[in-house]
Amino acid sequence: MAEGSAELELFRRRWREELAGGAKRRRQEAAAAEPERHRSAEPGEPSYLALARGLLDGGAPACRSPSPARPAEEPAEDGGGDGDDLLGQLIRDLNEINEVPFFDIQLPYELALKIFQYLGKTELGRCAQVSRTWKVLAEDEVLWYRLCQQEGYLLDTSISDHSCWKLALKNCRARERTLKTNWKNRIGAVSQLRYELGKILCDVHTCDGVVIAGYTSGEVRLWDTRTWDYTAPILEPMHGPGDAGPQPHVSFVRINSSLAVAAYEDGTVSVWNLMFGREPIHHYQHNQRIQALALGSEGATVATASGFEVKVESPDDRGFWQTTETFEIQKLILLYNLETSQCLKKMGNSIGDFTCVNLQNSPPNMLVTGNKDRRVRVFDLRKGESLCSLYAHQLGVSAVQMDDWKIVSGGEEGLVCVWDQRMGTKLWEMHARHPVRHVWFNSHSLITANIPDEKTPRGASITDDDLTVHRKHRGIIYAYEFSVDQLAVESILPICRSSYDELSGYNYNIGLAVPYDNI
Repeated sequence: MAEGSAELELFRRRWREELAGGAKRRRQEAAAAEPERHRSAEPGEPSYLALARGLLDGGAPACRSPSPARPAEEPAEDGGGDGDDLLGQLIRDLNEINEVPFFDIQLPYELALKIFQYLGKTELGRCAQVSRTWKVLAEDEVLWYRLCQQEGYLLDTSISDHSCWKLALKNCRARERTLKTNWKNRIGAVSQLRYELGKILCDVHTCDGVVIAGYTSGEVRLWDTRTWDYTAPILEPMHGPGDAGPQPHVSFVRINSSLAVAAYEDGTVSVWNLMFGREPIHHYQHNQRIQALALGSEGATVATASGFEVKVESPDDRGFWQTTETFEIQKLILLYNLETSQCLKKMGNSIGDFTCVNLQNSPPNMLVTGNKDRRVRVFDLRKGESLCSLYAHQLGVSAVQMDDWKIVSGGEEGLVCVWDQRMGTKLWEMHARHPVRHVWFNSHSLITANIPDEKTPRGASITDDDLTVHRKHRGIIYAYEFSVDQLAVESILPICRSSYDELSGYNYNIGLAVPYDNI
């Protein structure tokens, strides 16, 4: 019985030695199969530390299949069991980190939002498809509010005015595309700003949809096309109602957000403050006929040219108007900085080369001009050279304005043309009897004025009763509206009111205003 127990004990000992030897051989074979950088452990360093050092250095260790479970009787030698357990735990931790979005465990929400604000619309849309957490970040209202402001939409609103700024930006972009399509296809409505008192139109100017017009009767009137208010108030002249003789004709009118200015044939200049009423707040006199009038886009700075003299008037800190600058006109087109009185750029060789110049309403560093050779030219002020040239009108260009994609020009023959600037092609045109002396537009409106050259036509009785003759000589102001939601309720010439589908043929999309169109 004792001999059997001794043999059993000897078998168990040999079995344990065989198992220990097999485990040691497997560890040696695995160490031999690893890359050279993972076997650069120091003497006495466990293998899992070398593996961890390789991971920190950027190495990609070969994945090893877990060793089969040891029998419960197998002893752990050289820390091999602990090493396998630590390696498995390390691999499991790495896999777990890769499956969790890093913003959830490493960055706070505010910092993640700070990173996402550098992305555009397309990038935010892609990030929203990564995970649920990234979708919440990519659709945050702060991000889309900033994008809406950066693209120039809803600038006068706060973030609390809309519940979904992503939808608000989408609607604004869709409205802009619709307006652009309406501009290109001449879809909208047009109205006339009427004046039926038997006098002739002399000059017109526009600021943000508010139109000012001067007439041969000496009257100055205002229209607000933003609200389609055609009850035009009259700005009272400096001349009293009891003054003997007829009132002088109006030569030029200008308007900005706060002031209105009119220059008369006798050299008088009157200034009104639109906030204080219809009485002039300032006036001054030139000895000769005024040849040009300019008003600053903001503030209160008026410049007039008479003969070769240019006079600049503005109020001081106490509100008293005074002459701040006088200089002489040269025979070159010069660009001045009115704050420093310095010449910035010289354009052209002679003043006769240009018939009209528009710098105020042009994009930054751009200048559009109408030239004596009947062309419209666009200049880059940074280079001082022409970017494009359009053969626009047969009798000369009399008014012009541009934005980032289109040009609107008016000609001496009475033609208003809308051009695609990049393609250099004409989109459409409208014709009236008299030369086009004024053109102004914004994103959804267009104001044009056809002003007669003859202020006292011969052989015509311009009276209040003879309206038929008056229509031929009075001049006219057109107000176009291309935004569907802001169309005038009653328009003289409805444009594209019908929804007829035309597949081919010459088509300016002019529909008849008949009862059947409302069905």
